[in-house]
This record gives sequence, structure tokens and C-alpha cells, in this order.
Amino acid sequence: MTALAVRVDTTSPTPPYEQVRAQLAALIATGRLAEDERLPTVRQLAIDLGLAPGTVARAYRELETAKLIRTRRGAGTRVAAPPPARKHPDPAQLDKLADDFTAAARALGADPEAILTAVRKALD
Repeated sequence: MTALAVRVDTTSPTPPYEQVRAQLAALIATGRLAEDERLPTVRQLAIDLGLAPGTVARAYRELETAKLIRTRRGAGTRVAAPPPARKHPDPAQLDKLADDFTAAARALGADPEAILTAVRKALD
């Protein structure tokens, strides 16, 4: 398991569970969390982030609903297999990914210009 680069900004209007969900979704979408990579337990991530376990559990539930992670008794929580690539991406999914990335970047303290710079760099 790699050390997760997840941060929570307690001054952000975005709820902590959403910050965690968005950042993990972005790490998965970009491949920084690979298929079958094990995530920390709810309890461990809650301790690491200084959050209540229910907050992390909600983020994990939403990631499971989105089929980005899977939890199996005895095997822990792991990154799910990516869906098959499509030739024409769904605009709603692109909007969601952009929202997730933006929320994760803002939680790290990035301003709009830094976010745009990071996106341009990633596209090159």
C-alpha cells in the first residue's frame, strides 16, 4: 500500500467525506492508485486524517457505489478494475472527473490558476 496523498481542509465549505472521496477518485482516475492496490482501513485512514471513522466510511461507500473500489471481507478495500475504455467519453463523466479533481486540488490549497496549470501540464 502506498502512502496516500490525501489531505482534508477543515476550513473548506466542501464536507470532509467529499474531499476524501474526490481525492481518492482523482488518484484512481489518474492511475496513481493502481488496480488491486489495497487502501487503508476506514479506521486507519480516519486516524491518519484526524476524522471520524463514519466520515471515511461514507467516502468509501460512495467510491464503491461508483465502482472505483471494492471491499471484501478478509481482503480489505482495493482499487477496482477500470471500466473498459470508450471511444467517446460521456460528457457527464468528464464533468464529474473535473469536479473531483477541482475539489481535490482545492482541498490541497490550490488556486484556480494553479489548477489550470496542472491540467495543462497533464495534457502535454
